[in-house]
Amino acid sequence: MKKLLAMILTGCMVLGVTACGSDGGAAQTGETAPAEAPAEDASQEAPADSAAAGDKVWVVATDTVFRPFEFTNEKGEFVGIDVDVLAAIAEDQGFKYELNSLGWDAGVAAVQAGQADALIAGATIKQERIDSGWIFSDGYYDATQTFVVAEGSDIKSFADLAGKNVAVKNGTAGMDFAESLKDEYGFTTTVFEDSPTMYQDVILGNSAACVEDTPIMADSIKTGNLALTIPEGMESEGAPYGFAIMNAENQELLDMFNAGLKNIKANGKYDEIIAKYLEK
Repeated sequence: MKKLLAMILTGCMVLGVTACGSDGGAAQTGETAPAEAPAEDASQEAPADSAAAGDKVWVVATDTVFRPFEFTNEKGEFVGIDVDVLAAIAEDQGFKYELNSLGWDAGVAAVQAGQADALIAGATIKQERIDSGWIFSDGYYDATQTFVVAEGSDIKSFADLAGKNVAVKNGTAGMDFAESLKDEYGFTTTVFEDSPTMYQDVILGNSAACVEDTPIMADSIKTGNLALTIPEGMESEGAPYGFAIMNAENQELLDMFNAGLKNIKANGKYDEIIAKYLEK
């Protein structure tokens, strides 16, 4: 009986081990899914990697202070018409960009050197720039340039500037406007690198007038409470601002800007942006 009982117990143990082995095999089979997952993930990452490679971030240079087109508000945010127009167009067209506030001269130099892909800084579309390699978008804002004088000034016309000095900002349409008139009306010019410094030169009495884009000047006088005034009848005929590239290889960005500009004008977003900064 003992031998028979021992044989029965031995048989049960063998069956038990076999059953555990079957459970273990099932467990290993269950673990094969996670083991295979990396292979599936790898195949799914391929399109993502490809997308990342083609997901270009365009570098766009701009000015530092050119109200109401680009400036830092009371909250420390960089805002303005140019800033908002570019953001709206990028959203419409689905491209990414990095906006670098460099100043006018530095921004132009960055695009010329290939350190930035494009410039948006209230850049007037003019033939001289086109001839020197600038490639412009469609115009996104039409602006005139105007002479500006200190409050209480007796200068009411171009003729009153004879023998006096006019402050201008380097490389701008305002500078071109002043240069086109100085020989005829007998005034000299002094070149500045930024608008605030140019304004102060007039306020301090070092220059009799300065020349600036009309919407910028009107906004600056209002928001900065500047002791300046805009005489009537001392403005240019006007010209459009454009988004600019200087390398034909960036034509894709220019095309997207033009397409997006058309769309945001059609859907009303453009008008909202202009009203936000220019409505009294």
